Amino acid sequence: MSAGLTRLIIRAPRAVLAGAVLVLALAGLYGATAAQHLLAGGYSDPNSGSARADRVLDETFHRGGLQVVIKLDGPAGMNMATDPIAREVGGGIVDELERRDDVQRPIMSIWQDPNLAPGLVSRDSTSTLIVATLDGGEELAPERAEQIADLVSGEQQGISVRVGGQGLVFSQVNAQTTKDLAKAEAIAIPISFLVLIVVFGGLVAAALPVVIGIVAIVGTFALLRLIAEFADVSIFALNLTTAMGLALAIDYTLLIVTRYREEVAAGARRPTAIATTMATAGRTVAFSAVTVALSLAALAIFPMYFLRSFAYAGIGVVLVASLAALILTPAILLVLGDRVDALDVRRPVRRLFRRREPTPQAIEETRWYRSVQFVLRHAVPAAIAVTALLLVLGAPFFGLRFGFPDDRVLPSSASSHAIQQEIREDYPQNLSSSVTVVASGVSDRAALARYTGALSKVAQVNSAMSSAGTFVDGRSVALGSADDTRGEVSVVTVSTDLEPMRDDGLAQLDQLRDVAVPEGANVLFTGLAATNADTVDAIYDHLPWVLATIAIATFILLFLFTGSVVLPLKALVLNVLSLTATFGAMVWFFQDGHLGGLGTTATGYLVATIPILMFCIAFGLSMDYEVFLLGRIREEWLASDGSRAASDHAVAVGLARTGRVVTAAALLMSIVFAGIAASEVSFMRMFGVGLTLAVLMDATLIRMVLVPAFMRLAGRANWWAPGPLRRLHDRIGLSESVVPQPSDTDASGQMSTQENSAQLDETNPVTPRVR
Repeated sequence: MSAGLTRLIIRAPRAVLAGAVLVLALAGLYGATAAQHLLAGGYSDPNSGSARADRVLDETFHRGGLQVVIKLDGPAGMNMATDPIAREVGGGIVDELERRDDVQRPIMSIWQDPNLAPGLVSRDSTSTLIVATLDGGEELAPERAEQIADLVSGEQQGISVRVGGQGLVFSQVNAQTTKDLAKAEAIAIPISFLVLIVVFGGLVAAALPVVIGIVAIVGTFALLRLIAEFADVSIFALNLTTAMGLALAIDYTLLIVTRYREEVAAGARRPTAIATTMATAGRTVAFSAVTVALSLAALAIFPMYFLRSFAYAGIGVVLVASLAALILTPAILLVLGDRVDALDVRRPVRRLFRRREPTPQAIEETRWYRSVQFVLRHAVPAAIAVTALLLVLGAPFFGLRFGFPDDRVLPSSASSHAIQQEIREDYPQNLSSSVTVVASGVSDRAALARYTGALSKVAQVNSAMSSAGTFVDGRSVALGSADDTRGEVSVVTVSTDLEPMRDDGLAQLDQLRDVAVPEGANVLFTGLAATNADTVDAIYDHLPWVLATIAIATFILLFLFTGSVVLPLKALVLNVLSLTATFGAMVWFFQDGHLGGLGTTATGYLVATIPILMFCIAFGLSMDYEVFLLGRIREEWLASDGSRAASDHAVAVGLARTGRVVTAAALLMSIVFAGIAASEVSFMRMFGVGLTLAVLMDATLIRMVLVPAFMRLAGRANWWAPGPLRRLHDRIGLSESVVPQPSDTDASGQMSTQENSAQLDETNPVTPRVR
């Protein structure tokens, strides 16, 4: 923490708070409409073959927009293909669509093309589909799909009309996310506040983290609103902003206030306590914020804007939360003075139950110290038992499968999910399973016919259609449409019943890609199967770079923080072990569907982007706790004689002093993420459940058992580094922290400060020399 900034806060805390209120008001006004400028897509790689094929379809054929599917259900016994009432109702809907400029051509229905009946009429003939695509991409098409739903939904002449399709999926995901965000806030904020009252002991102190959290959320919403002017940003970034804003505010404020109270309890004047707190706990908060931000910044390496959006939101919320905690918390503490402990709820409760005020305990007498000592005495069996448990929990992770999100991310009550599920069950062909091939450089009609026929021969392909004709099993069965060729670019539509996200659908896509291409031609594949395969490939291609970036950045930062090369390696190994167990649980619940998929529709795979996002966030938060613990352990170690016994004592004291903070912070953070777990969007529920488990597991099994066990076994080697690196750390690492010592308050009540350049006494247990 900058000594100069600390002096400024101590001099003029009210001015600091007044400036913050002004900035917060402006940010609130600007960021209030952030949700209206964010998008619901961004899962696919814009540089992939499927994305390039979609662009060609849009630019050359004016096709390839988001689909809207209108489902007409007649009474029992009605044949939708021949009934005149069905023709009248369906024809009227088609006429409405054709009058809209945002609907692409052709519109598919059995009345425009009877040959489409296998894909558009149900097996019992009582239901049929009208399929159209919309202009506007992920930004405008969802709203237009909603307009069409409002226009045609309802009952017409005894026929039920409902609307679904990808366009409406995006629209309903947007609407559901907005509702879920309000629900998460309604769950997290009041429950967190009640727990904070217990943790802090008073209403005033408990309000501090909530205030800092609100500042972090409002400030980050404004940042996202600004970024959305220049880049695509996912609406789901708002969920992360809310969760991380509250979680980090609680973490940082809890650490600062706890250390501040320790200093005051040790006899320091409040300004001096603030100065010492910001030079120690404040420094830890700043360093932790950098570590978390770098973990989330690695998401910007991925080409999908869904993941990049979380990099924007993550960096923004960490920046705002840390600045708010480091600037506003000390200013509020100074302004409140003794009133920060006002409205203490513990005393009336104790009087009610006739309990005595607790007497101060030496740190060695606390249960935290005793529990850590127990782990240190049984380091080997404790490490083996917990490691074995985490490996067992992580076993399902080896069956992880990635996929692309579809309508099933919504609850089954959503119309787009219900309609698509009915199509899967009741229709002989699923049009969403079709594969579209964009072939350029094919000027010979005969060559196009041979290629189309060859595609139709691939196993379990129903037909292949191009301007050269419609082919079944290599034989031409119908004439093609001239609209499927523009210049030297042709579209081939391959009809199949295989689920595009399952293994057989992906295997069929590989077989289609292996079909010989006409000489001089270039082909691109799109459709759900191709988009899914390209998305997963893009994640695997970029994942090594992301993991390497996180690992290297974490190692360097922890080395600068501790001067050790052993502790950063330990942190990386334990974090990976913890996250493997978390992902194992996610596979077991949400991919395999155990315990009813916790109320979601299990599809046999996880949405590809969510485990990556969870990894980066959970890794960053685990490093948050790592820095909290190591900061305090290192203070004790530097104040010791450097012996093996001193190392164990430093671990026990450091964990005892931070154990309550870490446990309380983890409990509060899990409440915040549990609010997201109440989401009706399945992958956001997985996100909330996964992070809740990751935080609780990390704060208990990892921090309270594996960390002390490892540090006991390593002993003095915990702090080892090769000579050249040790000398490098002495030059550029985080060394002595100078605590500005405030002078006495003058007659006007205004505090002045003077910088004390002398190093702190290394042997002082309250304000140790911090290296």
